[in-house]
Amino acid sequence: MSSGGGRKKKGGHEEHEEHVNHERWLVSYADMLTLLFVLFVVLFSMSSVDQKKFAELASGLSEGFGAQSAAFSGSAATLDGSGNSTSVVPIDPGANPGDGGSGTANMSQKDKQAVEAALRAEARSKASKDAEAATKEAKNLKQVEEKVTDALVKAKLRDQVKFTINERGLVITVITNDVVFNGNRADLQAGGEKILDAVAPALAKLPNNIEVDGHTNQLKATTTYYPSGWELSAARASTVVRFLTGHGLSKDRMSAVGFSDTKPLINPKDPRSVTMNRRVDIVVLTRLTAEQAALLPAAAGNDSKLHAGATTAEAAAEQTTGTTTSTTHD
Repeated sequence: MSSGGGRKKKGGHEEHEEHVNHERWLVSYADMLTLLFVLFVVLFSMSSVDQKKFAELASGLSEGFGAQSAAFSGSAATLDGSGNSTSVVPIDPGANPGDGGSGTANMSQKDKQAVEAALRAEARSKASKDAEAATKEAKNLKQVEEKVTDALVKAKLRDQVKFTINERGLVITVITNDVVFNGNRADLQAGGEKILDAVAPALAKLPNNIEVDGHTNQLKATTTYYPSGWELSAARASTVVRFLTGHGLSKDRMSAVGFSDTKPLINPKDPRSVTMNRRVDIVVLTRLTAEQAALLPAAAGNDSKLHAGATTAEAAAEQTTGTTTSTTHD
């Protein structure tokens, strides 16, 4: 049997190999041409601009953005190839969008004055709002002071506490004499507990955060139970915080800080400083911004200085008297 040559069919006839088609490449070539044609048709269709629809789109964008730009004016000059303007808009290299004070090089003097007037008006408006917020906050803090004083008067402890309204908020100063803390100790005495019992209810209802600051006087006495005045002042502040959190104030509103003798209430040369500078300050922290809080002392007037608290009744009587006096002068 032979492995080469053609095979034989029955009857002795020879079977020839199938004829090979050498023109199959034409099919692939035709497919490629078809795809290229489709590609160029798509590209051509994409390059054709419907002027009417583009004008409608441009008009809508112009109205939406409030711009009068030539690009959105619906003008077809540039699209038609007739745009021949070569002018360049000069840009101020010092321009800083948003600062309101630059980019005015090409403005007329009148326009510059108008911009400056607008900026001054905006600054006055902001200053007025800040002053109004500070005045309102000072009034609210004064009402807190009155409620605390009411409770202190009822407990016959009015002389043990002083008040100040400053940029931090309302400062309630408790003089830490032997009624509050024993010398060199941070254990709260019964008298101190009575004072804090009177203060706590008024503070518990406030949304403000509370900071308790511990202070020592400037005497160079040795702190028997603590390494220095830093630890002693911080321990006393922490004791007050712990007491207040046990009487209705939440922990996440409280903080304790020790200042040792670095922030005297009165001049250390004053004989009263031995007692007055040894104190604990309970600070009702303001919720104003820093700029508004800076105006609090001015808004508080005489209450920005260390003073004895006025009761609610006394404050109402004083306000009535002031109103009457003002009316009489009118």
